[in-house]
Amino acid sequence: MKLVVVAGTPGSGKTSVLLHTIKALIRRENKPAVVKVDCLWTDDDKRFGRLGVPIRVGLAKDMCPDHFTIYNTEPMLKWAEEEGADVLLNETAGLCLRCAPYPDSCLAVCVIDVTTGPNTPLKVGPLLTTADVVVMTKGDIVSQAEREVFRERVLEVNPDSMVIEANGLTGKGSIELAELIENSVETREGMELRYSPPLAICTLCSGEKRVERKYHMGVLRHLDGFMEYKGE
Repeated sequence: MKLVVVAGTPGSGKTSVLLHTIKALIRRENKPAVVKVDCLWTDDDKRFGRLGVPIRVGLAKDMCPDHFTIYNTEPMLKWAEEEGADVLLNETAGLCLRCAPYPDSCLAVCVIDVTTGPNTPLKVGPLLTTADVVVMTKGDIVSQAEREVFRERVLEVNPDSMVIEANGLTGKGSIELAELIENSVETREGMELRYSPPLAICTLCSGEKRVERKYHMGVLRHLDGFMEYKGE
């Protein structure tokens, strides 16, 4: 079984890129299955279902979608195996730019929107910096110079990544991504994350709604950058 984790900022075109890539994989006689992870609601399972591939939806709700993805990686792989798939494509909402939901034995794909500006790659963090493949979308909306600057910023933070310019409407880049998936590593037991999750939860994470600082414990960071642990 091959595992492909596709993450990226909201609206970057992850689903559109995946739809074209699945078509390319099927034409090349692969058997993909898809798990779509979102926060509260999605109907993307209908779009994937039209391609005739096994599809399952996971809603993280009160849990960070990237953490939800990590926690459920093992059962997702087991489900894909039961469906007779040889590739599991896991699309995660990827809302936290500090998280990186990539295990060490997967193909890590970060989808990023070029129209968000040339400084965006500097702001994304391990979601981008630990990816094997960076898929730049919506490049047809900006100039060639802007695309080149964006590409250089991506390589500045992740010099070892493979950069693909993709188009979610035309399918540009999907064959290249499908080839990378075919040549990716097999999953193995005892996988580990490529990058540590955020340091710890705080009382805000666990439901505290009061704003005053005296009510909060955990790993906390001040405006001046000072970090402290407050609690038992």
